[in-house]
Amino acid sequence: MINRGWTLFLDRDGVINTRILGGYVQKWEQFEFLPGVPEALKMLSSEFSKIIIVSNQQGIGKGLMTEEELALLHRKMLDEIEQNGGRIDQIYYSPHLENERSVKRKPNVGMALMARKEFPGINFKRSVMVGDSISDMIFGKRLRMVNIFLSDDVSQARKSHECIDFVYPDLISFAEALSGMKNN
Repeated sequence: MINRGWTLFLDRDGVINTRILGGYVQKWEQFEFLPGVPEALKMLSSEFSKIIIVSNQQGIGKGLMTEEELALLHRKMLDEIEQNGGRIDQIYYSPHLENERSVKRKPNVGMALMARKEFPGINFKRSVMVGDSISDMIFGKRLRMVNIFLSDDVSQARKSHECIDFVYPDLISFAEALSGMKNN
């Protein structure tokens, strides 16, 4: 049973904010929280000891944005989350291109290992990974996390990959289900 000692790992694009299909969120003006995310993060902040974002950001590797621009976008995102009563303890990102095969880029586990180095209390077997791609699920499974897959097509997603443990349509649905389990 998930409790306050667990860690929550979140992908960013498609989980927290709207994904730009075929493109990248490069500046704050393009960033849009998905419906219910601020409320979900407020709820999840009381359920998990740590909340960590792990995000592939190959737009940097492609020269479409700088690490400074990404840092500014993340600062504004964190400010909004905090103003709504939620929290994110740390953000890790991989600027690497897919063909670079970096240990940091999901589905490789480098970002998780960085998180555990910074927060030694993290136990991956007592962690949850929430993502919207199979690479997120492989990342979580490699570390023996509980994998939550976000998909509009819940029935199809359940059949699509062995790395998926649970499917919810969005982050607020997961937060409400987790809260409901605690209250029963």
